Amino acid sequence: MRMKHFWASLAAVSSSLVIGGVQAADWDMPTPYGDSNFHTVNIRQFAEDVKTATDGELNITVHSGGSLIKHHEIKNSVRRGLVPIGELIMSRLANEDPLFEVDSVPYLASNYDEAWELWQASKDILAKRLESQRLKLLFAVPWPPQGIYTKFPVETGEELQGVKMRAYNKSSERLAELLGAIPTQVEVPDIPTAFGTGRVDAMITSPSTGANTRAWDYLSNFNHAQLWLPKNMVVVNAREYSRLPEEVQAAIEKAAADAEKRGWEASKEETDAKIAIMRENGIEISEPSEALSKRLEKVGKTMTDEWLERAGPDGQKLIDAYREQ
Repeated sequence: MRMKHFWASLAAVSSSLVIGGVQAADWDMPTPYGDSNFHTVNIRQFAEDVKTATDGELNITVHSGGSLIKHHEIKNSVRRGLVPIGELIMSRLANEDPLFEVDSVPYLASNYDEAWELWQASKDILAKRLESQRLKLLFAVPWPPQGIYTKFPVETGEELQGVKMRAYNKSSERLAELLGAIPTQVEVPDIPTAFGTGRVDAMITSPSTGANTRAWDYLSNFNHAQLWLPKNMVVVNAREYSRLPEEVQAAIEKAAADAEKRGWEASKEETDAKIAIMRENGIEISEPSEALSKRLEKVGKTMTDEWLERAGPDGQKLIDAYREQ
């Protein structure tokens, strides 16, 4: 009974009240990351822009750090209408549709220009996939390029054999397996504890996450391998969205477009800034050696072939559209 009351209360988060004759909507928005994370900073600005543009007709309250709903539950909570809007990493949906992990295939798009082109080639088909689940895609912002964090230098990749490696999606799990490591799912807020308790001894993640979780407290090396640039996306419940006045919908679209542009620029700045912070705090920063590059490229080819097999004709069309740009 308690759980029923809990879900019923969540379903009512899109509460409305009349202020000065105007019906104002209050939306709660769960996000997985802490307040200092650049994604969260960007989303708070998005929420503020919506409030300003609608003269308070729509107020979005951001609940950061998984405080309202845990990361793995956000998508379905929005789909079911328990909350009207939320943020999640796109590749979390890989198990239900491999197209959502196209941005996490190693070396398919490993810099910002390539990542942007891949996004242009993929966003329409991904938006349609989400529409079939009563979800509307608002915008997406990439993380900085993913690198390899360890307690030791990585020269060839052989050093990772048997090492417990933190993973956060299907691609990072598979990469760890192909490198001979042991993948372990760990959410961002739990990373320091996972290292402290010995659950993991290495991880694949961005310079942003490394600096925000004070990686220098539990490891010593970062290899800037630039494997892929995974994206976070913001989705809204299509039914809740359709209930909004047209002018409010237009304000959301404008704020979303601004947030996407701002977020991509912030991600670029984040890469250099967070690498500098890690270096200042004693993390040894390195680029992949020739031997490691060859190993990772081989792994990338294997994972690309595996992804195309899973994604089928639609995946091939997406890749063809990306490569034709």
